[in-house]
Amino acid sequence: MAPGEKIKAKIKKNLPVTGPQAPTIKELMQWYCLNTNTHGCRRIVVSRGRLRRLLWILFTLTAVALIFWQCALLILSFYTVSVSIKVHFQKLDFPAVTICNINPYKYSAVRDLLAELEQETRGALKTLYGFSEITSRKRREAESQNSAWEGTGSKFLNLIPLLVFNQGETGKARDFLTGRKRKVSGSIIHKASDVMHVHDSKEVVGFQLCANDTSNCAVYTFSSGVNAIQEWYKLHYMNIMAQVPLEKKINMSYSAEELLVTCFFDGVSCDARNFTLFHHPMYGNCYTFNNRENETTLSTSMGGSEYGLQVILYVNEEEYNPFLVSSTGAKVIVHRQDEYPFIEDVGTEIETAMATSIGMHLTESFKLGEPYSQCTEDGSDVPVENIYGAAYSLQICLNSCFQAKMVEKCGCAQYSKPLPPPANYCNYQQHPNWMYCYYQLSQAFVREELGCQSVCKEACSFKEWTLTTSLAQWPSEVSEKWLLSVLTWDQGQQIKKKLNKTDLAKLLIFYKDLNQRSIMESPANSIEMLLSNIGGQLGLWMSCSVVCVIEIIEVFFIDSLSIIARHQWHKAKGWWARRQAPPCPEAPPSPQGRDNPALNIDDDLPTFTSALRLPPAPAAQVPGTPPPRYNTLRLERAFSSQLSDTQVPAES
Repeated sequence: MAPGEKIKAKIKKNLPVTGPQAPTIKELMQWYCLNTNTHGCRRIVVSRGRLRRLLWILFTLTAVALIFWQCALLILSFYTVSVSIKVHFQKLDFPAVTICNINPYKYSAVRDLLAELEQETRGALKTLYGFSEITSRKRREAESQNSAWEGTGSKFLNLIPLLVFNQGETGKARDFLTGRKRKVSGSIIHKASDVMHVHDSKEVVGFQLCANDTSNCAVYTFSSGVNAIQEWYKLHYMNIMAQVPLEKKINMSYSAEELLVTCFFDGVSCDARNFTLFHHPMYGNCYTFNNRENETTLSTSMGGSEYGLQVILYVNEEEYNPFLVSSTGAKVIVHRQDEYPFIEDVGTEIETAMATSIGMHLTESFKLGEPYSQCTEDGSDVPVENIYGAAYSLQICLNSCFQAKMVEKCGCAQYSKPLPPPANYCNYQQHPNWMYCYYQLSQAFVREELGCQSVCKEACSFKEWTLTTSLAQWPSEVSEKWLLSVLTWDQGQQIKKKLNKTDLAKLLIFYKDLNQRSIMESPANSIEMLLSNIGGQLGLWMSCSVVCVIEIIEVFFIDSLSIIARHQWHKAKGWWARRQAPPCPEAPPSPQGRDNPALNIDDDLPTFTSALRLPPAPAAQVPGTPPPRYNTLRLERAFSSQLSDTQVPAES
């Protein structure tokens, strides 16, 4: 047997009490170090020599410190709620494609509704800029060429006065209707900044909006007269169209047969029956391809322009409203089948007389919810009612929140957004100051004062199509004659005139390849990983297992606290016994016997080492008087074999 093992066996043999029943923490620790599976603690006790024991103490304490440090880092990493991202590719279905004409309604159909507004707009342009339109379009034939614009009968200019700011005059403005200067009360808000600074080199045009009592007004100015006239016209246009029934507006807009000249998908011919009508307040009749009709979603067999959607659109420039839109063409948006197409915000414009090719790459993202991010699965936990009837998105939430605030504060709904029940769209007759309220609310929304940005959350899963657009002249000069002639013959029933290339636009939408990029978040740390990492640290530095950890908890916490509680209980019992005992006269001092100096130690139990230090018994017999006093007689049984010669003989 090795010397260290002999010492260990000798100590364990002579310990009076072992295990958790040890009377003192010191002996409990000695027992633990001799029986534990952590090698460092055992080597501290059994090592021979102070230097070796000191080194083992140093190594063990260093290992314990490293364990606490590494475990603290692991726990901190666990609570940082970080994520890891996985990217993989797979094949996919074709998305929904919504196409709208930039001009919402045919001018010939809405001319009677907008005649008075257009007349005032032309008169304002002529007075302000000297504009006089000379046109030979057929749509002007029904208009009176001799109609005179009189400022006194200006209905729309009385409702929203147009103002002209001269150089250096911020407190005064020239009223466009009367031609007189007037004081400007209230705030002057520039659409490009918070407070307007009048340009030094030119006049600035704007309009004034007031509340019901006309004491609270605001003037909105624009750096360009084009923007001012279009915004002023748009406000009156929305007021007029808000009072027109939906059925009538659908009939005044473009039909699918008029808008779509030809259609091909994945090399197969298609027509207007493959498109679903979607009416947008600001873009009229729009048409959605692959809108999951009959619960089926179309897919393309291969990537490339030959296997996508190819359509030729007829925009009919002669039917365009000159003051509502200033460009010619169409708008297209790619989206999910259950998603609302925000054509006005993210739509891509298509030019006439051009072939527009749009290559797509799909990225699908999946984010983790609480506590990793503030996203929502379906919007059920967002306190905003979805008025769009489509799948939840951040944009839907923001627009729904603004519309709800509009109904709450202004008493009516804004025309360009869906109508929430039971509200009505804003108009002059029922809500005279709705435009002032709308502009004030828009300013507050931009400054995030309505609280919509704080309550709306991003969707946890969404699809995003990255579009790459390229243009080419279409039709070419060499093919223009025959191509336009054939298209005119094909559309003879719907379009009773010869087609012009400025009325046509070609659109191609396709996948560049049939690969989908998916971005998925997963927790970078989990409970299993945390436990395994902590177990690895314990095994690396102290060769501990789960059983060893339980043993440490039992010895250092349960047994140690039990010993401390036991000592405190004995002290309390002794104190209570002394307090309850009757007082007795003090006894005279008794003669003192001889004490053994080797045993003049504390009242703790003797150990094997202290027993070996006992001196040999004297040769002479111990005197009988005075009797000897030993302060460790309670341990006589434990060391009776070694100390037999120290017993007092019986008196004769």
